[in-house]
Amino acid sequence: MLPKIDYPIHTIQIPSNKKKHNFRPFLVKEEKLLLMAKESGDDNDILGGIKQVVNNCCIDDKFNIDEISTTDLAFLFIRLRSISVNNKVKQVYFDPDDNKDYTVEIDLDKVEIYQPKIVSNIIKISKTMGFTLRYPPAKIVGEEMHEDAIGTEIILHCIERIFDGDEIFIPSDYKKEDLIEFIDNLPIPTLESVNEFMNNIPELRYIVKYTNSLGTEKEIVLKTLADFFLFR
Repeated sequence: MLPKIDYPIHTIQIPSNKKKHNFRPFLVKEEKLLLMAKESGDDNDILGGIKQVVNNCCIDDKFNIDEISTTDLAFLFIRLRSISVNNKVKQVYFDPDDNKDYTVEIDLDKVEIYQPKIVSNIIKISKTMGFTLRYPPAKIVGEEMHEDAIGTEIILHCIERIFDGDEIFIPSDYKKEDLIEFIDNLPIPTLESVNEFMNNIPELRYIVKYTNSLGTEKEIVLKTLADFFLFR
């Protein structure tokens, strides 16, 4: 029998709920998953691969990857990349002003969670009726959505509960069609409140600065999971 390989265990705190979970580093099998996702060039495959890798690396039975937010998923992927390979990565950016490439160093341990503005998750329809929202869950990653209904379906996944006075309605108790109809019948001001919440979802943030050959100071803001996926 071949010897068993031991791995270091790292405790990482989930940004949104502050819960701590134990993770092992990426292994060769995870690298293969990420490489296959990257080679496919399909966004759903890439995000699905990242989700699978993070889920594989968590060694806690109570961890439910579908319940964490998409921002949490991105944060965990970055932290795992840091502990599995190296926290320092170099990336080349093309500057269109002087047509030159610039190599910059990025410290993954300094990637932060940034929130433009804190917005209440309680959305009112009337004085007594409304619903509460959560940030988009990782459950939506890799799901197929109809292009003309993506916004509605994301909102659907973000509704935690609906209330009418003291009566509470749990979305999972109802058919998807009924929930979509509920969303489609929202007053415009209510939808604007939903959009404000969605537009202020926490995101990754890392700022890269350099000066090009023309003496111009440049700033690149990395904030999406796709921005950091290249650092695999």
